[in-house]
Amino acid sequence: MEGELRLATVEDAVQYQLFLIPLEPGDPDQHREVLQQYIERILVQFAPILVSYIWQNQPFNLKYKPTKGDIPAHIGGVTKFGDNIEDEWFIVYLIQQITKKFPELAARVDDNDGEFLLIEAADFLPKWLTPENSANRVFFHQGELCIIPQPKTPGEEPWLPDTNPTILQTLMLLSAHPEDFLATKSIRTAVYKRISGYPEKVQASLHQAHCYLPVGIVVVLKHRPALVAAAVQAFYLRDPIDLQACRPFKTFLPNTRVMTSVTFTKCLYAQLMQQKFVPDRRSGYTLPSPVHHQYKAHELGMKLAHGFEILCSKCNTVSPDSKRQVLNTPFWASFLNSLKTNNYFKGELEGSAKYLDQLHMAENYFQQSIKPESSVAMSPGEEILTLLQTSFDLDELEKEAASLPPEDDDGWLEISPDDLDQILSEASGRNESVPPSNEEDQKYDLAEVTESMKAFISKVSTHEGAETPWSPAEACVTFDVDSFTNALDRILGADSEELDSDDLDEEEQFEFLDSDEDLDSEAHGQEEKALPNKMIGSLRSYMDDMDCELTHTNVGKSFVTPRKVASSAKEPLSRDADCALEDDSDAGDTDLTPVDVDLNLVTNLLESYSAQAGLAGPASNILQSMGVHLPENSDYRCINSRATD
Repeated sequence: MEGELRLATVEDAVQYQLFLIPLEPGDPDQHREVLQQYIERILVQFAPILVSYIWQNQPFNLKYKPTKGDIPAHIGGVTKFGDNIEDEWFIVYLIQQITKKFPELAARVDDNDGEFLLIEAADFLPKWLTPENSANRVFFHQGELCIIPQPKTPGEEPWLPDTNPTILQTLMLLSAHPEDFLATKSIRTAVYKRISGYPEKVQASLHQAHCYLPVGIVVVLKHRPALVAAAVQAFYLRDPIDLQACRPFKTFLPNTRVMTSVTFTKCLYAQLMQQKFVPDRRSGYTLPSPVHHQYKAHELGMKLAHGFEILCSKCNTVSPDSKRQVLNTPFWASFLNSLKTNNYFKGELEGSAKYLDQLHMAENYFQQSIKPESSVAMSPGEEILTLLQTSFDLDELEKEAASLPPEDDDGWLEISPDDLDQILSEASGRNESVPPSNEEDQKYDLAEVTESMKAFISKVSTHEGAETPWSPAEACVTFDVDSFTNALDRILGADSEELDSDDLDEEEQFEFLDSDEDLDSEAHGQEEKALPNKMIGSLRSYMDDMDCELTHTNVGKSFVTPRKVASSAKEPLSRDADCALEDDSDAGDTDLTPVDVDLNLVTNLLESYSAQAGLAGPASNILQSMGVHLPENSDYRCINSRATD
């Protein structure tokens, strides 16, 4: 609970905890040593995909956490992912794979929104599972998503806690009955779909772009490509005080620039591109004409240079030995030996250029992720200034600039309305295909519209919202005869003068509706009982009185009847329609022609859809939520095409 309260104050951060099960009483120091060994084993196992990963703000990190309150000792960490939500889901993938590789570990993950895994699978959750009772119920164990259920009735399953379980209770249950708590297939599919594609997805999230940068930044990024994230964030979140350090530049002078290729994540690249920025004249950075073929490379390089300069301006001293102090520990020696054992260097000769590149990346990875608690973390500015002290060959960098690989196409920054609709459809989990543009191929069944709306209205809505017919949480609506007759007694009682709609308790009025899917067999049997004839007759009499009262109003004229449809088919509607309605008002008093409910429903829906003029609105939202797509209004299509011409 304390961890949840602490995390609630941290925006855009994900917390992960890994517990060792079964929990056996023993020496706390020995238990700590075992967990420390798991930290090394885990991060060595996943080093190939973690070493080169570019984090938005903070990396995945594991540290030993001692027992605190009802939370047993464990290993875990907190990562602030900022604007890149993919970092959070990559961590979910890592947690799942960790519990799969080490089945003796159980893990939970949440963020400042709470159990966000349940949010992802919200359409498939059982009705009993709510944000209030979901604490400590969702875990990864043996690579699978598990949910601790709630007993249906108190005392029915004594081994399940009646209230929110503690973490210790959950771990004991997972240890004793691991196969009994597997989440349903639909819930697991929804979560696994979100993390599918890793680790290949990591490469797809990167973007290569040419940048015109000072040679010092080129050297820094050659050793630590992930520092591009800190530089982009420094520029993206700059303030006037930060910009004072950039007039003039002291560390990265503009007259040393060379062309190079920089690897961004798509999130970082988009952040840098969407920023409109004009450099100060005193900085020495100038941009060519916007029509210049290398204008984008100059602009990106200028923005990155400002970010690196801001980082260095916040670091007054250089501590070149701080990194070496971290590496001069038995922990690092054991970690390096494990890397060699797991073929991390891929057969490269020790001392070769590729071996050294891999070694530098592993050192930085170790420093950022699993450094001992006694060590002091280096700031990005300190790390940049330290890397600038390394020697480099300017001629070699200029040769590389002459033969750069082509940069990636950034067309993904632009998205069409159809693409956006498809993305939203896929994100909602329904995957409806976009209706064809050819009108001859479009076949729309209006009966489907009426049936969908009837199904929607038949659902029971609560203060939490309405259920749409496509929802998998189908619940039978049962009919309680006793409750229904009691409600009718209040409406059709002998003393009708005392009847007042305000006196009717809303809850009792709808008491006969019950969507609880766990009703016993006796309640289901009562569905078949017939209503007393007296009650049916009273209800019909009540409805007849209402019809007679409504015939003296204009309400009936707003509905379409079969007679109106037939007359309109024989002769066109006159422009003076209002006068015609007034002339027929006397005849309307005795006109009790049945109303075509389906026809009126479709007519009103189409009028509402047409009034939206191609934009989002209530009619399209309701129908699309039920999987019904209407064609584009051809009238507005013609108007839009003419306006475009």
